[in-house]
Parts: sequence; C-alpha cells; structure tokens
Amino acid sequence: MHEFLKRLPKVELHLHIEGTLEPELLFTLAERNGVMLPYASIEDVYAAYDFSDLQSFLDIYYQGMSVLQKPEDFYALAMDYFRRASDEGVVHVEMHFDPQAHISRGVGLSTILEGLSLARQEAESELGLSSALIMAFLRDRPAAEAMQVLESAKPYWDILDAVGLDSAEKGNPPEKFSEVFGRAKQIGIPRVAHAGEEGPVDYIYQALDLLDVCRIDHGVQCLQDPALVERLRHQGTVLTVCPLSNVRLKVVESMQAHPLPQLLDAGLVVTINSDDPAYFGGGMLANFMACHQAFGWQEAVFCKLAANAIDNAFMGEVRKAQLYKQLKKVAGY
Repeated sequence: MHEFLKRLPKVELHLHIEGTLEPELLFTLAERNGVMLPYASIEDVYAAYDFSDLQSFLDIYYQGMSVLQKPEDFYALAMDYFRRASDEGVVHVEMHFDPQAHISRGVGLSTILEGLSLARQEAESELGLSSALIMAFLRDRPAAEAMQVLESAKPYWDILDAVGLDSAEKGNPPEKFSEVFGRAKQIGIPRVAHAGEEGPVDYIYQALDLLDVCRIDHGVQCLQDPALVERLRHQGTVLTVCPLSNVRLKVVESMQAHPLPQLLDAGLVVTINSDDPAYFGGGMLANFMACHQAFGWQEAVFCKLAANAIDNAFMGEVRKAQLYKQLKKVAGY
C-alpha cells in the first residue's frame, strides 16, 4: 500500500507554507539572518512539538517565522517543501500564506511573493508540480487590518487563487470578516475558510452564509449537526481534512477516533491534507498511510479521495485532465 500511495497523484488543498519549515532549514535561515533561536539543537525543536491545542502550536509557529526575512528565505522555504512533496507523489499544492504575520515584523508583501513566486515557477519547470496561492487572514487580528492587507495586495490580485481565514479559531467567528470576504468576492477572488476545527458548528454556517466560501478547511465538527451535514452533502462543499494535524492538536484523541470514515459514509466530499507537515508528523504520504493503518482503507477509497482533490482544486481544465490521466493510470482503469 505504501508504494501505491506514493505513486498515487496527490493534490494538496490545505497547506500552510510557513508550516513546512523543518528544523534543519530553521537553523540554516536563523544563522544566515542572524536570528537567535530559543533552541540549542534540532532535538530541542522537536521536543517543543508537544502541543496541547491549536494555540500552543501557533505560539511556536509564529516564533519560527522570525527567520523568514528576504525573498530568498521564502523561496528556500517553498522549494524545500515542493521537493519533499514531489518525492512523495504530490503533483499540485495549494498553499496558504499569512501576510500579516510577516508584515507586522517589517517584511513586505512584495518580499513574500517574490520568493514564493520564484519557487512556484521552478517547481513547475523542474518537478512538474503545479501550485495555487491562498492569501490567508489571521482571524485573531482586527478585520480592518485584513481589509487593509487585501487592498494593499492589489498589484498581486491576479496571482491570488483565493483568500482564506486561519489562525486561532476559538472566539474569532467568521462573521467578523464578512466585509473583507465581501470585498474579495467583489474583486472576483474565490474564498475558503478554516471552520469547525476547534470552533463550533455555527462557525461553519457563518463561513458558508456570510463569507460565501467554496471550501471549508477542516470542518470535522459538522457531524454534530445532521442538517449541516445534509447541506454540505447536497451542495457538494468540500472539506479539506487534515488527520495528523487533528491528532497532534488534540482535536481528536487518535487516528482511530477520527471522524473521517463517518464523513465519507455521510456522502461528504472529503480530501486529505497535511496542514503544517513540519509540526504535525509528516506530509501527504504520511497522512494517507495513517488513514490506511487506522481505517483499513484500500486503493479504491484513496483513488476517490485523490479525485475529490483534483475536482476541487484551483487549476485549469487542461491541468485537471492531465492529473486525471495520471490517476487513471495508477488506478488501473
């Protein structure tokens, strides 16, 4: 099964590029940029990855970003992940990035996008790996700040495949950002949002009704509300589920306790993603393998999950056709 899952053309819809920062690269960039880290060794970094909840992860996540200062740092970050992902059979990556976390420490939007754009071009030409770009707003920051970031990004609107909403969910409802997402809709930029990870079911309703999103990132709490499940099923709204992330952040107790099988049994459109692979125990292949080991899923289930991701990706029809051809070849039909 490991070899099959490695060959399976995997499309990742839910990835935070800052969450791909491996400890080795963290130390390299810290040295290059003269940043003092609160860790004496790589082992100390891994020891810190014992999270009790989402906030405990975010504290370390934002701390790690301090080493990202120049275009070449963002390029190195993205290429490091693209190469690892490609080696695992990932063919397309849709990466969130958090501009406010960088702008607040003096790193401009142009610096971020120069580095990420160069990496995207190189990944496509050298690895055959396509990508999409999702500019995410930090929900624990003011909505006015998010609006300012959206407007300041005008020179880059044409390269943004979507805007998103992430960071600390509890106490930060989607409705707070209804005007920001309304503006994005006016501009013509698609919208996605984290909802129903740690937050209540109502946040999923808000993301659908007030933000008009086309995808729900996480969404695992939806099973608490049968009416919501039926709505998601009827609308075909995709849930970008991140199983290993959910375990590491104590959203669920274990992989065996994860609601993924119930989500599929309910007829929902589900995809498997890695979220922040440097912090949560591995990339796409590790997440797929964890599902096989926990649920006993066989090839047909994983082919369906791969097809769901292709269907709902921000990519053109020509690229989708290429990936379907790869999928059919691996699946043997």
